[in-house]
Amino acid sequence: MDSSGISVVFEGFNLLRLLNGLLVTARIALISVFISGVLGIVLGIVMTSKWKAVRSVCRIYLEAVRIIPILVWLFIFYFTLNLELGGELVSIIVFSLWGTAEMGDIVRGAVESLPKHQKESGAALGLTYVQIYQYIIIPQTVRRLLPAAINLATRMIKTTSLVVLIGVVEVLKVGQQIIERSILEVPTASFWIYGFIFLLYFAICYPVSLLSKRLERKWQS
Repeated sequence: MDSSGISVVFEGFNLLRLLNGLLVTARIALISVFISGVLGIVLGIVMTSKWKAVRSVCRIYLEAVRIIPILVWLFIFYFTLNLELGGELVSIIVFSLWGTAEMGDIVRGAVESLPKHQKESGAALGLTYVQIYQYIIIPQTVRRLLPAAINLATRMIKTTSLVVLIGVVEVLKVGQQIIERSILEVPTASFWIYGFIFLLYFAICYPVSLLSKRLERKWQS
């Protein structure tokens, strides 16, 4: 084997296994981001409700998700509730719950940042509550929240590395398996494998981060 150790990445099916693991990571992240985006918009609008009881329930949900670490939620759903669901499905559920809470708060902040006379003007024109949100509030809110929403998506992609702790065979788990098999022959295997995984995450997250910054600069100008 190459004394540099870098060949451990390309030996046999290691590269293909890492890419397949990355596909699992991307699948969990993308499905969770999509669900969070849809439900988060609904939650954010509900959080601006005039009814205090509704706002209180939403706030309890938001704080519960924020205060309890994501890893603890993964353990609760996977080990404690006995739902007999696969690790990947549990991961999607937990990350969707987390993403929905965070996205909801982003939407709430964006909606509440709009001048109040926007709603009043819509009502004066005879628009219904739904029409006010459809034609006035939501179009302006999307512009304000999109950079923050993209940053949330990046955070969700990176945090999916935690799912390895409930047995999901994603890119980090595959990397650990390769290292355990190769460490005796290639002492530097962990350096090359984790270095390659770093590049994979960077290749996914950095373009998303750049898009967020570009949109933010464009809309602030």
